[in-house]
Amino acid sequence: MEVSFSREIENLKLGDGQTFHGEGILAVTKALLQSGVTYVGGYQGSPISHLLDVMVQARPYLDELGVHVEACTNESSAAAMLGASIMYPVRGAVTWKSIVGTNVASDALSNLASPGVMGGAVIVVGEDYGEGASVIQERTHAFALKSTIWLLDPRPNLTSIVNLVEKAFELSEASNTPVMMELRIRTCHVQGSFQTKANIAPKISSVHLQQSAPEFSYAKLAHPPATYAQEKLKYESRMPAARRFIVDAALNEQWAGEPTGVGLIVQGGLYNTLIRALDVLGLTNEAGESRIPLLVLNVVYPLVPEQITTFCKDKQGVMIIEEGQPEFIEQEVATHLQRSQSRTALHGKDFLSMGGEYTAEILIRGIQAFTDTYPANVVPAVVPSYLPRLDETRQTATQILKQPLPARPPNFCTGCPERPVFSALKLVEREVGKLHIAADIGCHALATFAPFSFGHSILGYGMSMASSAAVKNFSARRPIAIMGDGGFWHNGLLSGVSSTLLNQGDGVLVIMKNGYTSATGTQETVSSPDSASKLIAQGHSATSTEMTIERTLEGMGVKWLRTVHNYKVSKVQDTLREALSSPFKGLKVIVAEGECQLERQRRLKPIQAMRLKQGLRMLRTRYGIDEDTCTGDHSCIRLSGCPTLTIKDATDPLKSAPVAHVNNDCVGCGLCGEVADAAVLCPSFHKIEIVTNPSWWERFIARFNQWTIRQLQGQS
Repeated sequence: MEVSFSREIENLKLGDGQTFHGEGILAVTKALLQSGVTYVGGYQGSPISHLLDVMVQARPYLDELGVHVEACTNESSAAAMLGASIMYPVRGAVTWKSIVGTNVASDALSNLASPGVMGGAVIVVGEDYGEGASVIQERTHAFALKSTIWLLDPRPNLTSIVNLVEKAFELSEASNTPVMMELRIRTCHVQGSFQTKANIAPKISSVHLQQSAPEFSYAKLAHPPATYAQEKLKYESRMPAARRFIVDAALNEQWAGEPTGVGLIVQGGLYNTLIRALDVLGLTNEAGESRIPLLVLNVVYPLVPEQITTFCKDKQGVMIIEEGQPEFIEQEVATHLQRSQSRTALHGKDFLSMGGEYTAEILIRGIQAFTDTYPANVVPAVVPSYLPRLDETRQTATQILKQPLPARPPNFCTGCPERPVFSALKLVEREVGKLHIAADIGCHALATFAPFSFGHSILGYGMSMASSAAVKNFSARRPIAIMGDGGFWHNGLLSGVSSTLLNQGDGVLVIMKNGYTSATGTQETVSSPDSASKLIAQGHSATSTEMTIERTLEGMGVKWLRTVHNYKVSKVQDTLREALSSPFKGLKVIVAEGECQLERQRRLKPIQAMRLKQGLRMLRTRYGIDEDTCTGDHSCIRLSGCPTLTIKDATDPLKSAPVAHVNNDCVGCGLCGEVADAAVLCPSFHKIEIVTNPSWWERFIARFNQWTIRQLQGQS
C-alpha cells in the first residue's frame, strides 16, 4: 500500500484566486502546472521526493491536462528527458536529490547545456548540508559553473518559490539555457500559503500532438564541430540575455535598511535563517526587517556585475553569506569589485564556517564578528546571553561524560528485513574472520553504525559491486558487496553485475530484495510486488515471473544464484558461508528476500483496524524474554540491534546486571529468537501470540490451561 497523497492532489487542482496551504515542495509541484509544463520526470530522494510521488499518483488528472509524468530509473534518464526541449517549444521539468543525483545525470546535462534549449527546461534539485543531509557535502553550484546552467536559490517563502518556478521557465526560454533550482530541506518543508492561478494545459502535449518532427539542425547537436560555436554562444549571447532578464524581472531582491556603511549579500535559501539571526542580535526593526542593507540572491549564477557594484558602492564593508564550499559567490563578487576598482572590503568565510549547514547559531556568531569589525557604522549588536551559557553547558556535559556528547545515529526500522542479514554476516565473521564489505547507498547503509559496523566504502548508488572489483583480486577472502533492489535497478545491474561477468570476476553480491526503493520513500521498482499486475492492467504484456531480479540475473549469465528468506538467520548464515567457500570461480549472488517492514505495516494496519472494528478474530505475534533465564550477557542485542530489544533493571536482587527486554513496539518479525537459535545463545526468548476477539474454543482452552496451572502450583 502506497502513501496516499489524495489531499495534495486536490491542491494541485486549485484555480484562480484560491489559496494553497501546504509545504514548499508541493508549492513547486503546483507552480509547474501553472507554468504550462508538458512533461515531468525524475528520480526520488530527500527532500524532493514528494514532487514526483504526488505527480505519479495524480496521473489521471495530469492526463486530462496532457502532462506526461515519468518515474525514471535513475537521474541520468531523467536528465535525458529534457532533450525534448532542445528542438520543441515545450516546457519540461525534472527533479532529483543532489549532488549525487547531479553527478549521475552529468553526462546528459553537459550535452543538454551545450546546444541549449528552445522550450523552458527546469531541474529541481534537493540541496543540503550539515546534519540534515544524507549525501556528500558538495555543491550543485560547481556543476552550474562548469556547464553554464543558471542556478536559482529561492527565498523560503511559498509566494517567492512559486514565482521563481514560473520565472525559471521564462529565464530558460529567454536565454536558451537550462535552469537549476536548488531547494534545501528547510525550504522543501516550510509551511505557508499563496494565491493560486489556473493550471495551463500545454499547447503541445499528449492531448495536442505535434504533427511533424522539426527540421534537422546539426547546430543543435552536442557534437563537434557544432560544440565550438555553442561554447561561444554561452558567454557571448546566453549569459548577457540571462542577466538582462534577471534585472528586468527583479529576480534578486534588495532591502535598503539603514545607511550603516555595511551590507550583507545572502543566498536566497538562507534568508529566513539570516532574519532570525539578525532579530536575535537586535538588528531588525519593528516590522522584522533588517536594519543592515541586504542583497538577496535568488539567482546565485549568473551574478549581475552591475547589481553587485551598485550595492557595494559607498559601503565600507560587505559580508557574503554563502553556505558550503568552495566560496564560489564570494570569489565572483571579489572579481567584480576588483574590476570596478571598488574599495569596499569583502568578508565571508573569514567570519563564517567554510563548510556545513549555516544554522542560526553560526550566523549569529559570524554577523556579530562582522559588525564588531565596523563599530562606528553599525548600532552595536545585542549579544544574546544564552550563547555563553550554551558554550558553558556543552563544556559541563563533556566534563561529566568524560567525552563529547554521544552521537545518536539512525537505525533500521523495527522488524526491518535487512537487519537479520547483517546478524548472519556477523556470525559468519566470527567463523572466517574479518571480511571486506563494500557498502552502498540505501537503508542497508545503516549497517555501517553499531552494532554491525560493516562497510569499507560507499562509492555511489548501486556501485558497491564495482567498488570491490580490485579488492577481490588481492584479498585472501572473497569480498562481499551489499546492494538493494533499488540500487540494483538504478546502476548496479550494469556497473556491477555486467562488469564482473565481463571480467570473469570472483566475488559475492548480496541483493536486499525488500520490494521497493525504500530509502527514498518506498517507491516502486520494476520488480516491486504490484508493478507487474499494474502493467497488465494498463494493457502491457508483462507477467510477474518476467519482472524479477532472479530472472534478470539468469538472463545476464549468472550461474551461482541463491534466494533466501531474510528472517531465517541460520539459512542466511549457511548461504553466506557457502558463497565464501564455494570452489565455483565467478560471480555469486545471494538474493535476500523480505518485504520492507514499513510498507508491510502500512498494508496490514488498515486491515487489522477493520477486523478489530468488525469484532473479528485477530492474531498478533510478538516475542519476550524470560527474566529469570536471562543472564545479562546481551549478546542478543549486539547481534541484532533491534530498537525493541533493550534492557531493564532485574527484579531479582541477586542480579546486578540489567536483563534484556522486548518492549511493546515489537512487530513479531522473530529476529531475536532466530539470532538466539543461530548463535546458540541463552534460551530466554519465547514467542507470544496475542489473540483479540478469540473464539469460544480459544477462551475455553485458555481458562482450562489457567486452571491446570493453578492445580499444579497447589493453588485453590
